[in-house]
Amino acid sequence: MGRPRTNDEAVKERLVACATEMLATRPRESVTVRAVAAAAEASTTAVYSLFGGKDGLIGAVRDRAVAGLFQDVSAVQTSADPLADLYALAAAYRRWGRGHSHLYMVLFGGVQSFDPSGEVGARDPIRPLLAAIERALAASVLAGDATAIALSIWGTLHGLVTLELAGALDSTTSDAAFHSTIHATLRGWTTPEVFRSLRQAEPAR
Repeated sequence: MGRPRTNDEAVKERLVACATEMLATRPRESVTVRAVAAAAEASTTAVYSLFGGKDGLIGAVRDRAVAGLFQDVSAVQTSADPLADLYALAAAYRRWGRGHSHLYMVLFGGVQSFDPSGEVGARDPIRPLLAAIERALAASVLAGDATAIALSIWGTLHGLVTLELAGALDSTTSDAAFHSTIHATLRGWTTPEVFRSLRQAEPAR
């Protein structure tokens, strides 16, 4: 009989899952190869053979986060309303963050950087947002620099989701804050004509 495989997909999955949780909840320097291997009930050799070491394992966690977020935001359907599309993208981002809080914290909690002004890869989660902004600019719905608009939307969205994941906002407050703040951020980038029409359409308070 051949020797059983000890560094198989199940071990790989456990290592990624344990590394994700540890990176999201502990100081990065405490997340060592030995600590992750022990948490995953695997050997340190498995980390090196499957990922090449700690950096490779962290890269695998980040790749999973990027792929998951990209999949969810890129699934948002394009409509004839650019502002509605941007709001839908923001909602998809929030849903993914709420459903994958540890991956979210690894991706945006300081372990990895995020630069909307940098080069955008084919599967970069920022790509659907930039594409929607470009459509809105072309339709004269928004006015301004696409990168500046993306940073504004993402900064607002990131702040809201981070507060929600930290438990600073209850469910009702989170929902209300998300709706009003994202709409206000988008409205602030609209052209004067669109801005006036949106204000006129608002219900009287």
